[in-house]
Amino acid sequence: MERPAPALDAERATARFRIGVFVVIWQDGQVLLSRRRDSGWWNLPGGGMELGETVEETGMRETFEETGLRVAVDRLAGVYSKPQKQEVVFTLICHVVGGELHETEEATEHAFFSPDALPPRTLPKHAERIADALRQSEGAVLKAQREPSVHAG
Repeated sequence: MERPAPALDAERATARFRIGVFVVIWQDGQVLLSRRRDSGWWNLPGGGMELGETVEETGMRETFEETGLRVAVDRLAGVYSKPQKQEVVFTLICHVVGGELHETEEATEHAFFSPDALPPRTLPKHAERIADALRQSEGAVLKAQREPSVHAG
């Protein structure tokens, strides 16, 4: 096996990646989406991991910050590589254990939608993650989301 060039080794040693965690919450066959205050796009609750957090803690914190709901993690639904943005995104399936939906600094509204009737301004990558979460497979989805986003997420 060929060794990478020294410059490539140095670049890999200093590579920085962002880690995101988004949450799928089902209720009566519908999925919770939040309308982003900054763009008007609908998306799954979630965001970036902070230092010292686990993937599960990130999902729970971000969901509470964006929706007011407290959730518990049921399982991992998918892991998505976004190499064009140096990101890795985890999607978790969760259930509500407390709290109450309300407007937040990040979201103007929240609503449950049928997976086959998502609102027109749903982030495409999030629609893909919802479809993947619907699959009742025994393992999580592992895939790349290489297409440019219309918005971060």
